[in-house]
Amino acid sequence: MNILILGGSGTLSGRIAHLAVEMGHQVWAVTRGIRPLPAGVHPLQADRNSEEEMRAALKNAPACWDGVIDSICFSADQARLDQRLFSGKAKQLVMVSTDSVYHPDFKQVPQDESNEHYLTDDGYGANKRRAEEIFIAGGDALPYTIFRPGHIYGPGFQLGCYPDHTRQKDLLSHMRSEQPIVLAGGGEFIIHPIFVDDLARCILAALGNENAMNQIFCIGGGDYMTNRAYFAAIGELIGHPVHFQARPLSDYADRPEYSGHLCQRCYKMDKLMQAGLPLPMTTLKEGLSAQIAWLDAQE
Repeated sequence: MNILILGGSGTLSGRIAHLAVEMGHQVWAVTRGIRPLPAGVHPLQADRNSEEEMRAALKNAPACWDGVIDSICFSADQARLDQRLFSGKAKQLVMVSTDSVYHPDFKQVPQDESNEHYLTDDGYGANKRRAEEIFIAGGDALPYTIFRPGHIYGPGFQLGCYPDHTRQKDLLSHMRSEQPIVLAGGGEFIIHPIFVDDLARCILAALGNENAMNQIFCIGGGDYMTNRAYFAAIGELIGHPVHFQARPLSDYADRPEYSGHLCQRCYKMDKLMQAGLPLPMTTLKEGLSAQIAWLDAQE
């Protein structure tokens, strides 16, 4: 396949690009040229928000694509640009969205794609939903597949989840020195982390899959657990006891950006299975072990 990745030097997009090359696909990536691309990826330099730059860069690439993967689409305007650039020129576009599109007051346990209670503010999740709506409306001209992951983890990512220890760069040293882990509401909210390679493989498996065309998929990993259990697992792997400190939810009342995380976040994945897409199977222990080894290697 000829595959174009928008944002191919990021942590998730870089893994998608690497695995796609490994599978034998021809891969191009649009980036600003700041970070290196995986070996074997053809570079295209442009600001993805500039239609002029995008069109100029794409002149040096195939005229038609088997798949376009947009891992950095955050707004309706960016989705509209994708449609102008790729309608009639791509067989399929995959958008990496987020579970944060859902309104937290109406989340299900487990969540599935039938829930249509979405955020409508000016935040990250609501803007992702507005981008989704553009692709849905234009699905006849540009077939889409949308994935809604929650917490993505693995090598390349920092450890930690919302809200008090989010992607904390010094989290391992913090925990090895046995400083307390602050947990909103005592850490009883459920998360369903997905290992980065599991998500990347699922995205690539969707390309050319008729059952994935014009479909939206919730996606999580091999395990779901409470926030408390997530940090306890890290403590077990690094051999240090974890000291927890509960923080009342009222402390977050003036932080609406956290609302999509102060709720249950696990996903029903029957639809993935029915579409013939690979179910993520990496366990939390396996994934965290790989992530911790990568982080320690950076020291």
